[in-house]
Amino acid sequence: MFTHGYGLVMNPVNRLTAEGLPEFYIKDIPPQSPIGFRIERPELYYGLLATQYVIVKTRTKELDYARGDQNAYTSYAGSGGVPLSAPLAKLAFATRFGASQLLLSNDVTAESRVIFHREVMERVAHLAPMLTLDHDPYLVLADGRLYWIVDAYTTSGGYPYSRPVGGLNYIRNSVKAVVDAYDGATRFYVVDPQDPLVQVYGRIFPGLFRPMEALPPSLVSHLRYPEDLFTLQAQVYSTFHMKDPRVFYNREDLWVFPNELFTGAAQPLEPYYVTLRLDPAQGEEFALILPFTPAGKDNMVAWMAGRSDMPHYGRLLVYRFPKDRTVFGPMQIEARINQDPLISSQLALWNQQGSQVIRGNLLVIPVSDALLYVEPLYLQASGS
Repeated sequence: MFTHGYGLVMNPVNRLTAEGLPEFYIKDIPPQSPIGFRIERPELYYGLLATQYVIVKTRTKELDYARGDQNAYTSYAGSGGVPLSAPLAKLAFATRFGASQLLLSNDVTAESRVIFHREVMERVAHLAPMLTLDHDPYLVLADGRLYWIVDAYTTSGGYPYSRPVGGLNYIRNSVKAVVDAYDGATRFYVVDPQDPLVQVYGRIFPGLFRPMEALPPSLVSHLRYPEDLFTLQAQVYSTFHMKDPRVFYNREDLWVFPNELFTGAAQPLEPYYVTLRLDPAQGEEFALILPFTPAGKDNMVAWMAGRSDMPHYGRLLVYRFPKDRTVFGPMQIEARINQDPLISSQLALWNQQGSQVIRGNLLVIPVSDALLYVEPLYLQASGS
């Protein structure tokens, strides 16, 4: 019986094998880690695609994974879900899910449990509907278990004297929701206790929110600057970076998100996470960055970074380029790639030999006093 997902893979972005393949820190089923990562609970009963309810602790074995010609099985050992020990509980859930087998099947025992609201975003939204959720929950490994981290925002459209963007004129990433992928335990941690909205919600729902100090250090190290908030801030800053009233009124220095070529078509460049050194006196850190170009032009004028590592978590940095220097933007780099005889001839050759070249997202990475432009290329067999 299929009840859950299983396992994960993990690889560093800067290391390859001698064959040019990713060097995995975690691989295989069951998961193995050549460098010693501990994985005690590789099962995922709660995830991004888990939209159906499941019954666990039944007389039918739960499939873990295929092992050679045989299968490996398991039985749920967590506390997630609702017990089906009482006949009234069976009747209630059989009615709710339209599942008569809950009443008729001999596989359901007094130890059985029904697990529902397994999709992570749906689960968090049911528990805290007053919060707005980031579109990109992410999976982390901490203390041998798998957790989903969801960035949650307090939002409003009624903040006085503030121009709305997308119907909002107040947003703060005040809460981090953490969902245990095995037992579904969902906890909300307040990372911005000064937010008046989260203070009000905390009084209305006592016990729902926990202080940041209660978040285990193994999970604190996985927190990152949220993408939706960063995109909104960059959108607003592209106009409000102008400090001169005349320049602002005439929109003389308006910035926009640059375009890039992706799968053959131009599209706006999205923010991306990179590991880089923002402070020469410190080591590398994890950040979310995005370049800016002037409206109607392709050269780069600045880039913004949202910092994710302590003690600088949550801070924004903006680097402006001198106006007397031309710094190539993403579309100008795309044009230079197309104009390079060696590269363009190789791309044309690959596109004619039963394969298709897919150009990935162009990355603009600050390195010391220079910019490094990296665009991955993928070869896909025609018809695959």
